[in-house]
Amino acid sequence: MMKNRYDVLIAGCGVAGLYAALQFDESVSVLMLSKQSRTLSNSYLAQGGVAAVLEHENDSFDMHIQDTLVAGGFKNTVPVVEALIHEGPEDVKKIMELGVEFDRDEHNALQKTLEGGHSRRRIVHRKDQTGKEIVDKLLLAVDKRPNIELVDDALIVTMSRIGAGFRVGILTPAGYASARASFCILATGGIGRVYRYTTNPVTATGDGIRFAWEMGAKIKNLSLVQFHPTAFNSPESNEQFLISEAVRGEGAYLLNFERERFMDKYDARLELAPRDVVSRSIILESRRTGSNRFYLDITHKDRNFLYDRFPGITAACRQRGVDIATDLIPIFPCQHYLMGGIDVDINGRTTVPRLYAAGECAHTGVHGGNRLASNSLLEALVFGRRAARDVTRCLEAGYAGVEAEETDLDYTGAPVPPGIPAAIRDIMQRAYFVLPDPAAIREGRRRVEDYLSRLQNGRFAMTPAFCEAKSLVTIAALILREVDEQ
Repeated sequence: MMKNRYDVLIAGCGVAGLYAALQFDESVSVLMLSKQSRTLSNSYLAQGGVAAVLEHENDSFDMHIQDTLVAGGFKNTVPVVEALIHEGPEDVKKIMELGVEFDRDEHNALQKTLEGGHSRRRIVHRKDQTGKEIVDKLLLAVDKRPNIELVDDALIVTMSRIGAGFRVGILTPAGYASARASFCILATGGIGRVYRYTTNPVTATGDGIRFAWEMGAKIKNLSLVQFHPTAFNSPESNEQFLISEAVRGEGAYLLNFERERFMDKYDARLELAPRDVVSRSIILESRRTGSNRFYLDITHKDRNFLYDRFPGITAACRQRGVDIATDLIPIFPCQHYLMGGIDVDINGRTTVPRLYAAGECAHTGVHGGNRLASNSLLEALVFGRRAARDVTRCLEAGYAGVEAEETDLDYTGAPVPPGIPAAIRDIMQRAYFVLPDPAAIREGRRRVEDYLSRLQNGRFAMTPAFCEAKSLVTIAALILREVDEQ
């Protein structure tokens, strides 16, 4: 049963939100809201692993920093990268103490894999379901904390400043409710559903970014969208199944429609070039050959090794009629991750007092122009912790929420016009997919701005359909404004 008032509200139930919640002393009341099921998140779907320098014999912090900067096109914020790389290993060890298990070899040493852009094997993993392992174990830890209340199926429909804190209107299966908090950490994940094809779940509509923008927070580099080069090519489904970069790290080849390797035409690092390079290479090769048919080939590896190393990918491919040990895997790029978002400092503070952000919805500057593989879970841990620790310092300094007179929230209005989300996805897929189309960007921006004006100025009922439409329209408008004005 939700109370009316909490010290901290955490919106989102992925790794950033869960790990942040676990940093608070049991004297701090925490409300966590999960939009749908607590395991429906990008974190839970993360396959590859966590990149961290846990041993220095064949690796170093400087090497990991350099790999991150190279992958990001040297557009990264260097002090934030340094904090990520230097502090991350301790957070990885901490979640292991909380029960997270990574794969080990016959000598009980941590197994490490290689992914695109990494110069060393430094990625620890749990088969190809690393995110699931971390989220499951963090959820168990959260459930043991009496000060943390985690509510599933809690859609935030309104968020506003009230006094020196925040007030949220929430739609649950039992109806509408509201809650207040002195501090808020947004950990709402990505924006994938603004695209027709994405690896993100249905919850990834950019809600937290929209709420932050509406409250006046600075949004930065929202156009830095990462397209993963190897999603299973299944045109009949909008949610694409990811073929982890670790498959290429273990030796898979990229083939064009003629079953020929082609990456040598575009980059000396071949299949292990960073994601943005591989995605652009596939699109350029597609234009050169006139075909959208591309494949991953790992059939030259031992069958038992593949089935043991990639059980999730093996099972998902089999459901689609592909045996990864004997068949080529059809792939094509699709939307995967966001490097921009709610602009924050190194402690997760936004430009709005008492409002923090962590994880994919936040722009820390750590990824630059392109995220290095398996740095995302590390970012969620390091900056989820940093945000929570900064909130704790504020609470200890006596920054209690200031009471303010409340008014009743009005959730009534007209139904939202149908078809807006589909229209937005069509616009974004044409205008800003891997290689931008300037003409489509200008036309798309005009249409999206019109949708945004209608949703902002109309009186609509606070339903899930309205909230999704408004978030998608807002995100699309911010992205297209940014790229059109560059």
